[in-house]
Amino acid sequence: MLGLNGMPFQPATLQLTGIPGMNTGQAWIALIFCFLYFISIAGNLSILALVIREPPLHQPMFYFLSMLSLNDLGVSLSTLPTVLATFCFNYCHVGFDAYLVQMFFIHMFSFMESGILLAISFDRFVAICDPLRYSTVLTNSRILAMGLGILAKSYWHFMCP
Repeated sequence: MLGLNGMPFQPATLQLTGIPGMNTGQAWIALIFCFLYFISIAGNLSILALVIREPPLHQPMFYFLSMLSLNDLGVSLSTLPTVLATFCFNYCHVGFDAYLVQMFFIHMFSFMESGILLAISFDRFVAICDPLRYSTVLTNSRILAMGLGILAKSYWHFMCP
């Protein structure tokens, strides 16, 4: 983006305001956010551990659920530092490069979530419409290929717009 004099405009930092008008209640809001992030991270890690440890859960539906859980961990961990710094430590400035990296990860994970939900809908479509061929259509290698395809597509979609 060019400024008025033709020089590229890139601010050094961006100012975060938190929730305007809630200066006295930011500690309580920070506590709520910390609690929600803890629940999100603990829940997703428990889903992953359960799918890994239990052999009956080694099925396509649960592989897709674990992909969705990993994606949710990525979203949570990409937004967590900025939110906690703003609310807990009253740190109101973030570097422009850090902001761009955070926006990249937030948008990449949201695009990946759409792809994973599409794969889950394909899984359920095959399970409902053709249940006798379900195990031959959705093999472990195809699920891995679908997961890697979603990851590669979202990565290249944002790296080469």
